[in-house]
Amino acid sequence: MDAAIVLTDAAATAALGARLAQALDTGDIVLVDGELGTGKTTLVRAVVAGLGGDVQAVASPTFTLLNIYPARIAVYHVDAWRLTGVGELRGLGFSELAEGGIGIVEWAERVAAAFDPPTCWRVHLRHSGDGGRRATVTPPLGTTGLPRPW
Repeated sequence: MDAAIVLTDAAATAALGARLAQALDTGDIVLVDGELGTGKTTLVRAVVAGLGGDVQAVASPTFTLLNIYPARIAVYHVDAWRLTGVGELRGLGFSELAEGGIGIVEWAERVAAAFDPPTCWRVHLRHSGDGGRRATVTPPLGTTGLPRPW
């Protein structure tokens, strides 16, 4: 079941990331979409923190393409903004790496064809008219979704 969540500030985005971290397990993929400035990297930072990783190490991999964060479960973080397609994502070995950890893809819409949507977490972030943001979180089929409250 989709969860529609109002994010009033960066702290609310961080809280969402912490709840998402509680729900994730080895082999999970999280596809994150949203306009520039909607908090995609802030969300990833909170997931890494929620998994016991070093939040200071988290940066958008726009130029490195793939960052790896040691945590209770390793996090493999891709920024697909500069990728020209699914072939480049495969060339990074992302799917194979993510099997042993958690894979998170920012700008996932650019490489959506690489994934089977019903098996992935999807987070769509968007600006709201009141200066905040809104998130829609879609869990993979067969999961209970985000831990409450949201």
